[in-house]
Amino acid sequence: MPDEPILAHTRVAAAGREPERWLLVLHGIYGAGRNWGTVARRLADTRPEWGAVLVDLRMHGQSRGFTGPHTIARSAADVDRLVEHLDLHAAAVLGHSFGGKVAFTYLQHHGEELLQAWMIDSTLAVREPGGTAWEMIEAVKSLPPELGSRAEAVEGLMARGYSQGVAQWMAINLQPEGGRYRWRLDFGAMEEMLRDFFRTDLWSAVESPPAGVDVHVVKATDSDSLDAEATARVEAAARANPRVHLHLLQGGHWLNTDNPEGVLNLLVENLP
Repeated sequence: MPDEPILAHTRVAAAGREPERWLLVLHGIYGAGRNWGTVARRLADTRPEWGAVLVDLRMHGQSRGFTGPHTIARSAADVDRLVEHLDLHAAAVLGHSFGGKVAFTYLQHHGEELLQAWMIDSTLAVREPGGTAWEMIEAVKSLPPELGSRAEAVEGLMARGYSQGVAQWMAINLQPEGGRYRWRLDFGAMEEMLRDFFRTDLWSAVESPPAGVDVHVVKATDSDSLDAEATARVEAAARANPRVHLHLLQGGHWLNTDNPEGVLNLLVENLP
């Protein structure tokens, strides 16, 4: 297998300050590191001893040219190679949705180095593929392969039940080409990643986390990514282990845009 490229990334730090510790930030499916830029910048300003590395996971953002299979394990290995390449102290990892399982897989291999791991509104369980992210693949396939404008894509996705905000966010993944717009995402790779996401069981990261690591699971109150049964299971793990924490945060699945203040406050108050 040929050497894979290094993941595209952006470092965020307070002006004139070299962070003592770094937080790896892993976005969700269809996203990119920049989705978490506002939270990361405000965190660095408030807790300048911390910096953030906003990562573009494989086949997202500027991270192109990766070979399959496109899985959670391969995605976590990419992050491992990035940290080694950057030669920095990654003391915590945070992942949203798809990135949450990547983060907890990374945790399982770096428990001796990490102080904390955060999963933002993701599922820990194995289940059949479903939900808005999975349905997005079919929604995009139902649109013409070339579009006259981003607004045309937004209108088409809204007609298939997506909110204007989600449709506009998704349309960022369109790129101009010869006066038209085409998707820059490889939806075959996206489908492969999502299938692996739904078949990857990471309950062990919550119920038997590495010693000395604080595990934080954040559930968005207006999202069913973490259902009632799974929420109760996390609560039980938290009662059994004081290093496991469940946070309920007001907002929908995309908490970084729905409630950035709430996410920021959790990090400011809980990062060591």
